[in-house]
Amino acid sequence: MNPNGFRLVRAAGLTLGLLALLAGCRHDKKRVIGVIAQGRAHMFWQSIHAGAVAASRETGAEIFWNAPTSETDYAGQLQIMDAMINRRVDAIAVSPIDKKAMVGVVERATRAGIPVIIFDTGVDTDVYVARVATDNYAAGRMAAERMGGILEGKGKILMVACQPGSASTIAREQGFEDVLKEKFPGLRIADKRFGMSDFAKSLAVAENMLTAHPDADGMFASNETGSVGAAQALKGRKNKVKMVGFDSSPTLIEDVKTGLIDALVVQHPFKIGYESVRAAVDKLDGKPVEKDRQLAARLVTRDNLGDPEIQAQLNPDLKKYLQ
Repeated sequence: MNPNGFRLVRAAGLTLGLLALLAGCRHDKKRVIGVIAQGRAHMFWQSIHAGAVAASRETGAEIFWNAPTSETDYAGQLQIMDAMINRRVDAIAVSPIDKKAMVGVVERATRAGIPVIIFDTGVDTDVYVARVATDNYAAGRMAAERMGGILEGKGKILMVACQPGSASTIAREQGFEDVLKEKFPGLRIADKRFGMSDFAKSLAVAENMLTAHPDADGMFASNETGSVGAAQALKGRKNKVKMVGFDSSPTLIEDVKTGLIDALVVQHPFKIGYESVRAAVDKLDGKPVEKDRQLAARLVTRDNLGDPEIQAQLNPDLKKYLQ
C-alpha cells in the first residue's frame, strides 16, 4: 500500500474511533430534564417536585426544578422556559400558567429539538410529546355530584374560581357547572369570582360573596388556594354553608376532619411529577409515549379519610425526596 493509502486508512480509523468515543460520552452523560411548575409554595407543587425527583432517581436523569414565585406570573415562567432552552437541556416538563401565553415558547423548544412534556394543565398547541394531568373535567363533575347530593338538589352556590387562562381549573369549573345544568336544575350558581390562585385574594372574594349572599347554601372552590381561602371565610360564620373544595393540604384535611369542609376532590400530584419525568426519559430513549395521560381524581370525606390508599396519596414523604 502506498503512503497515501496508509494515511487514508489511519484517518478513517481515527474518525471512527472519535465517533465511537463521542457516542460513548453521549451515552454516559446524565440526561438533564428541566421541570417548570407554576409555583413553589403550595403542597401541590412540592408533591409534584417530589414525584419528579423519585423518577429521576430511578432513571438516572438529573432534574433542574424551577418555578416563578407567583402562579399568575406567566412572564416569569416564560423567562425560565427560555433559560432552559438556551441551556440546551435534554427535555422539558412544564405546567403552563396560561394556555395561550406559553404556546410560542413550547413551540420554540420543540423546534430546538427539545421534547416537551405538559403536566397538570394544558396549552393551545399540540406540538408537545405528552400531557400528564388529572382528568379535570371529570373531577369538576365529581365535585358537583357531591354538592348536589349534600344539598338534595336545591339551593344557591358560590364559586371561588381560580384564574382566567388556567386550562386545568377552567375544565374543573366547566365540569361542575355542566352537572348542575344536567342533573340539578334546582341548584344555581349565585356568584362566581376569581381568587387568582392567591390565599388572601381567595379569602377576600369568598368573604365578599358570603356577605352579598347571606342565604347561600353551598360553596365550591376549584383549587388549593381557593379552597383554603373559602374555608377561612366560613370559619366563625353562623350560616351553615356546605363546602366542597379541591386539592389538599394539612389545613384543608383538618377542616374535613372538623366538618367545616364536607369533601375535597384530590389529585395525585406526586404521580403527576413522576409520570412526567418518566415520559421525558422514555422519549429520549426512543420508547413510545402516550400522548394524553389522564389520571383519575378522588373524593375525600371524613368517612374515608383514614383509608391507607388515600393517606398515601395525601401524605407523600416529601423529606425523602426534597431534602
